Amino acid sequence: MLFVGVDVSKNRLDCAVITDDTGKLLGQRSFLNASEGIDRLLSWLRRLSGAGGASIHVVVEATARYHELVANVVVAAGVAVSVSNPARVRSFARGIGILSKTDQIDAFVLARYGQLARPKLWHPPERDVAELQALLSRLDDLEGDLRRESNRHEQARARACPEAVARSFLASMQALKAQCHTLRKTIAAHLDASKALRDDLRRLLTIPAVGPKTAARMLVLLRSRHFGPCAGGAAIRPERPWAASSLESRKPSAAGGSLHGRGRRHQAEPGRPRPASAPARTRQGEDVNSGRGHAQAGPPVLRRAEERG
Repeated sequence: MLFVGVDVSKNRLDCAVITDDTGKLLGQRSFLNASEGIDRLLSWLRRLSGAGGASIHVVVEATARYHELVANVVVAAGVAVSVSNPARVRSFARGIGILSKTDQIDAFVLARYGQLARPKLWHPPERDVAELQALLSRLDDLEGDLRRESNRHEQARARACPEAVARSFLASMQALKAQCHTLRKTIAAHLDASKALRDDLRRLLTIPAVGPKTAARMLVLLRSRHFGPCAGGAAIRPERPWAASSLESRKPSAAGGSLHGRGRRHQAEPGRPRPASAPARTRQGEDVNSGRGHAQAGPPVLRRAEERG
């Protein structure tokens, strides 16, 4: 097994290859972060391994969107890929005493991280999920631009801006609103075209306080992750929709009970006698109601004190 660390940047892929048994560095090279550069990377790895892609494990960091091309192409070639959290990899580097940080060192650290930590494999999302994620990401960008433009317009009006500036703000906000409206319609049509996405979205909307916007983003998060057995992803495909009785059982009772059972005591039903309460006792163990003293009725600490006295 060969472990390959790939440090990804916008235009370049810095790679380091080590062996599984000894951790020996077999080679380091840089390739272009493009389709032709990734093809050259795969050819180089196959020459080093001397076998098929099953004996190669590539580890990359999640770097915005720049890692997605190499991850998708390598997985399509039948090579195992792990997409790791950069903060976790950096903590691993400090743990093994590597404090320097260059592209070549980062590639070597990723290879060592794959060898020792054995991160879980990455699986590309389905095509319809990837398209939905891209649409939602673009909608978030447009809505953010609209909020910023609206804030700038409000500040300009407070400074008594010229009429031409006000018209420019209004035209810009109107164009952004039109694009947001078009994208929302496109997202709705995309969800309607996929029965699996539509059914999962309907289930997510049954969760209290979850609206369409949050449900769509939860749908992308759950469908783009590979969950093992009994993991959180099973909640999106239940055997049956959540029953109302399960929610009713969590509601406070009419007598004042709370969610954790620490509410008021249940009041007695009309016509039913209250249960007899235990006689109140003082600290010396005396029965206040009867006036009789019981030396052995007090707490154990008081009994021991009386015996010592």
